[in-house]
Amino acid sequence: MLRPLAIALLASTATPAAAQTADNAQPGDVVVTGRGLDDRAGDRAFDTVTIDRDRITDNASARLESILADVAGLQQFRRSDSRSANPTSQGISLRGIGGNASSRALLILDGVPQADPFGGWVPFPAYSAERLGRIRVTRGGGSGYFGPGALAGTVEMESATPDQLSPLAMGVAYGSRNSLEADGSAALVRSGGFATIAGSYARGDGFTPTVSESRGPVDRPAPYEQTSGAVRGVISIAPSTELQANVSAFTDSRDRGTAYTANSSQGADASLRLVGRGNWGWSVLGYLQTRAFSSQFASINPARTTATQTLNQYNTPATGVGARIEVAPPIGDGLSLRLGSDIRAVSGRTQELYTYVAGAPTRQRYAGGETRTAGLFADGSADLGRVTIDLGGRIDWWRIADGYLKEHDLATGAPLTNATFANRDGTEATGRAGIAWRPVDALVLRGAAYRGWRLPTLNELYRPFRVGADATAANAALNPERLTGYEGGATFTPTATTSLGVTWFHNRLDDAIANVTMGRGPRTFPGVGFVAAGGVYRVRQNLDAITSTGIEVEASWRSGPFNARASWQHVSARVVASGAAAALDGLRPAQTPRDQVSGTLGWRSGEASLSTTLRYVARQFDDDQNSNVLRPATTLDAVATLPLARAWTVEARAENMFDARVEAGISGNNIVERATPRTLWLGLRYRMR
Repeated sequence: MLRPLAIALLASTATPAAAQTADNAQPGDVVVTGRGLDDRAGDRAFDTVTIDRDRITDNASARLESILADVAGLQQFRRSDSRSANPTSQGISLRGIGGNASSRALLILDGVPQADPFGGWVPFPAYSAERLGRIRVTRGGGSGYFGPGALAGTVEMESATPDQLSPLAMGVAYGSRNSLEADGSAALVRSGGFATIAGSYARGDGFTPTVSESRGPVDRPAPYEQTSGAVRGVISIAPSTELQANVSAFTDSRDRGTAYTANSSQGADASLRLVGRGNWGWSVLGYLQTRAFSSQFASINPARTTATQTLNQYNTPATGVGARIEVAPPIGDGLSLRLGSDIRAVSGRTQELYTYVAGAPTRQRYAGGETRTAGLFADGSADLGRVTIDLGGRIDWWRIADGYLKEHDLATGAPLTNATFANRDGTEATGRAGIAWRPVDALVLRGAAYRGWRLPTLNELYRPFRVGADATAANAALNPERLTGYEGGATFTPTATTSLGVTWFHNRLDDAIANVTMGRGPRTFPGVGFVAAGGVYRVRQNLDAITSTGIEVEASWRSGPFNARASWQHVSARVVASGAAAALDGLRPAQTPRDQVSGTLGWRSGEASLSTTLRYVARQFDDDQNSNVLRPATTLDAVATLPLARAWTVEARAENMFDARVEAGISGNNIVERATPRTLWLGLRYRMR
């Protein structure tokens, strides 16, 4: 259904109109922004990075995960992007505290949490870069007024406003391996409101994920096909009140490079938000999310000559519903206060066929449940001239309910497992405090402390999974994760176009959820069934803790048409473990590099531009036991645009220009998987003026 929408966008028209913004408003004008309440002065007390509209649209891959990679330390669980990775590996995290499928950073779009309701991963293909106007990344946990889940930080995405969009824009590009991308957007602006529509389509024959020396006859390219669409309307319903309505949907089909490894995701979101900007600021938000996920899994023999289906997770439906209310009362000049409440309830289940004999499944599994969080929050800041203070906190009530695992024999219907898990609930108190001091105009010194928490996802609690020959069992007894951290930093801005920021931090993540090795195949294990020779059996467990200590550096510079940005994170992360996981004590968390660097050099003159981005990721371990090493990787991307005629530009893009080997994973029998190889694009874009 979304492909016709994306195609229709390329042929649609819109009436040009000048956008009404706060900057160009005249006395008596009705200003409609489409955004939430204003940024707060207290935010300067924390380590925050802003990615603006130009950078969002000036990216070699035009994908959200690549855009976020500009912020060193913000990483997915694996290095692959959303064209070849399994969606369940695309949780995001910050500051080296490790990760798995579930995000340890809170991702929101226009105030709505974006993590998958069942698994906590991010559906990256759902976000066309054309529909985004700004991204703010706040490193460090405890951002209470956005909701729970901000263990390592918060990523705020905002939809593009009419002043950032052309009345009509469309683009098409052709790339390596028969890849095609098309996107379009339209904006209609009228007095007192606006409407936008955006869509995108992408497909490609894909590359072979298994590196050449590990390949066998079963290995093949991994194609993908993805669509997304979004419609947004904002109207003024009173002189200082606006209503914002959003509807979006996406589809995502990928293959993992062998038979029986296809996966697909679909989703749709709808939200309504009322925002008041009078003497009393206020916001009321309600939203609904639906998701469906399916995935197949295969066992491959050591010679990689045959692939045998081992699992068909044929349907994993999930639903998320939530609401949020926020009030900003007037309390005096230089003072701000946010008070509010939020609630989110999710439900979902996995439905699987497994234990294949002669190519046919012999057993069926159902597993799932529900979770709910409800919280009250308060966050206040004081701008006292050269000193800014921020203090916030929240209390949450959580509940895990109706968990179950049912397995039966397909031939006879005889039950094999019929487990129901006890309901659990509890409370969590979290918060953050920060101070910023400006001793001179060009220097700001910062200090902050915070505490955040995250509830285990339904995926972690109830769903087993496989990667190649390796299998991981779920754990219905997992505890919530809790992080305590503190940081200190300085931002130096000698000129209006030059900035250098340095932040030191220390985090401790208690009850960190990790995949802990418990055995090796060939053998049958509880919760996953048979694991073939060379495969590893793991179980999700709460570790005692993960600690991370590090430094972050951000720099930016602009002079005339030239600009430069750089980001570097160095982190020392260690596991604290005992009991069944004692062998992990002192090791590095899986998929956690010591260093990450991103640097961009650009030039822009009118519609002509050129930019190059260099990224470096240090070596990291693919497994909890630090036995499988993923090599360090350095990549170079480039983007060039050249105006052809009024409103038309030609674009050339290069991802991983020198075809560096970026290792993404190591499965049983030391089979190495790589991320995106060199990919070249040539495209044409139109933007109505």
